[in-house]
Amino acid sequence: MRPIAEHGPMDRARFEREIVPKGEPAVFRGLVDDWPPVRASKDGAEEIAGMLRFAANDEPFQAWIAPPEVEGRFNYNADFSGFNFERRLATVDQLLELLLNERGAEKPRSMYAGGIPIRKHLPELVPNIPVPMLDMTRDTIISLWLGNRTHTATHWDQSSNLACVVAGRRRLTLFPPDQLKNLYVGPLEFTLAGQPISTVDIDAPDLGAHPRFAEALNEARRAELGPGDAIYIPAMWWHDVLSLEDFGCLINFWWHESEVPQLSPLEALYHSVIALKHLPPNERAAWRAHFDHYVFGEHGDPAAHLPEQARGILGARTPDLVERVKKLLIKALS
Repeated sequence: MRPIAEHGPMDRARFEREIVPKGEPAVFRGLVDDWPPVRASKDGAEEIAGMLRFAANDEPFQAWIAPPEVEGRFNYNADFSGFNFERRLATVDQLLELLLNERGAEKPRSMYAGGIPIRKHLPELVPNIPVPMLDMTRDTIISLWLGNRTHTATHWDQSSNLACVVAGRRRLTLFPPDQLKNLYVGPLEFTLAGQPISTVDIDAPDLGAHPRFAEALNEARRAELGPGDAIYIPAMWWHDVLSLEDFGCLINFWWHESEVPQLSPLEALYHSVIALKHLPPNERAAWRAHFDHYVFGEHGDPAAHLPEQARGILGARTPDLVERVKKLLIKALS
């Protein structure tokens, strides 16, 4: 697989000028080497666990627990009626205790908690994880990921992402957004954690059942990160994450490069599938032209010829306009 471009630490101006506009992933070696939790992790799992415990409160969150035979690959069950793991509530302290006790087991249970909001569950940690490369004046979600040797299936995020490894090594495999057609994605609305995932086992793909996945592999990018390293994943890039050690910790930052969406594009996709997929081909083609024109701006601003007061839904997106559209949708859908 192709490697991901690597850089050393850089300032925000250069990041926003040289990296973000390319829309390509980038690895930053040693970007967060100076974080206290990274330094603690290099002294062992107990050290970083102690720091996390000190920073955490007793607010529970959802953790995933799976039997040893899952081997860290959280996924659907065989008939897609459910999942191969259990969801349990745990505190940071409880999950850390489970992870530390499971180390060295011949057949460990798979344990994982992702997207733990740090400001809510570990507020004392925030001052110790600065990233000057990011503009923290915008809305930014900071999350903690804890687990052992787990495998997060290939998925995408709606936000831009800077993922910083604190403890353990991780292998990340990325696919450009246009590889959707080759990833054999599972159900759109019945998901493990909110985002649709690829159903292909990236390490043992069945190319008989998933022949187009070979093309996706030709476009894949891969990097292995250790403590202190970080990776920038642009919004909508597919990524698969493999934790390579029996204690792993990662902190990530999510943000939007533009105005935060008030209605989810994924929910718009749900509606579009139901409304458009089964129309006759000529009607689908006509609606594709509408979407290209009004949504994707294939021919420029579709309302440029109209005065501002006459643009309606095509005008500037204001809170009032969003609320008005929500009411229209609620009325139509009910």
